Amino acid sequence: QQRLWFLHQFEGPSATYNIPLALRLTGPLNTDALTAALGDVIARHESLRTLFDATEGQPFQHILPPDQALTDIPLTDIPPATDPNHNHLDSSDLNGTDLAGTGETEVGEDEIVVAVAETAGYRFDLAHEIPLRATVFRSGPDQHVLVLVLHHIAGDGWSMAPLIEDLTHAYTARRTGEEPHWQPLPVHYADYTLWQHHLLGETTDPDSLIATQYRYWHHQLDGAPELTPLPTDRPRPKVASYHGNTIDFTIPAHLHHRLDQLARTHGITMSMLTQSALAVLLHKHGAGDDLCIGGPIAGRTDTALTDLIGFFVNTWVLRVDLTGHPRFDQILDQVRDKALAAYTHQDLPFELLVELLNPTRTTAYHPLFQICLAWQNNTLPTIDLPDLQATALPAL
Repeated sequence: QQRLWFLHQFEGPSATYNIPLALRLTGPLNTDALTAALGDVIARHESLRTLFDATEGQPFQHILPPDQALTDIPLTDIPPATDPNHNHLDSSDLNGTDLAGTGETEVGEDEIVVAVAETAGYRFDLAHEIPLRATVFRSGPDQHVLVLVLHHIAGDGWSMAPLIEDLTHAYTARRTGEEPHWQPLPVHYADYTLWQHHLLGETTDPDSLIATQYRYWHHQLDGAPELTPLPTDRPRPKVASYHGNTIDFTIPAHLHHRLDQLARTHGITMSMLTQSALAVLLHKHGAGDDLCIGGPIAGRTDTALTDLIGFFVNTWVLRVDLTGHPRFDQILDQVRDKALAAYTHQDLPFELLVELLNPTRTTAYHPLFQICLAWQNNTLPTIDLPDLQATALPAL
């Protein structure tokens, strides 16, 4: 949270660290029950009703009481598309059908795509508003799209599962006029932050966990290149724009099976195998022999944190040595050993590691690594809402 608060101060409000989720809801939606259910979830998770202000330049958590964190869910009507040439999406993406040959579709799909993207780009004021927003778009009597936008300072990818599970449970209860009944959370996020500070100790204490883990990372990253020298077709800008794109592809089942067999043979995870392959690919494209690849790590090292919405993910750096043209099985062994060691030294916050290592800081590129591999094998739970069919939509 301290890292994202600093970036928020440095860059100003932006959508860079938004986590959006869009759900198409087909069927009769009870908006009053949905609003009440969202309030229930916000009351359950302190991270969703925390403001981030500062005193003398230092941030602090201001946790609002549940009755002060109530939020409305705006309902916006999306008009149906009337121009037969209006919809530029492939017909397989459309839920609407031509009405009486008029060219009018039941759902103005282009408008929904634009509306969802604009909503996902909301810029939070973290000092004055809670880090969760919800919006509903209505394109027909029984056609709605719910967009949830969670700022990363209050959650991570893992958090989306308990968010959906709790919202589903609360909506089901509120729809029958009941309050949700769930097991109390064993801890809250503020408890975790206090525990983390106590666990890490002080950098001035050589026997503290933070000092011990820093010595490990200092040894691992000493002399590492600050910039991955990939040959590019355009010069790197002086200020990173964060403009990017997405390329989707599918690995065939037979190839996945062979990769799984290879990973099992060498006693590694599929993530380690992919990291090794990425290192070889970068090396073949001119990135050199000394490669640093970043990656997120879940950070939920205690089962008490499993069902909590909060920002636990940390960042680690995999440094792969490809000098002397090692065989691929040697690279697999190297990556496995370094990954396992990193897991046991994962508590040191990445922003503190950067501060202690003090690499060259620039607005042109990320410190310590510029290429990141995120192995995201967490999936959303089944969304079982009464009388509603829920389908996830792209939100970016």
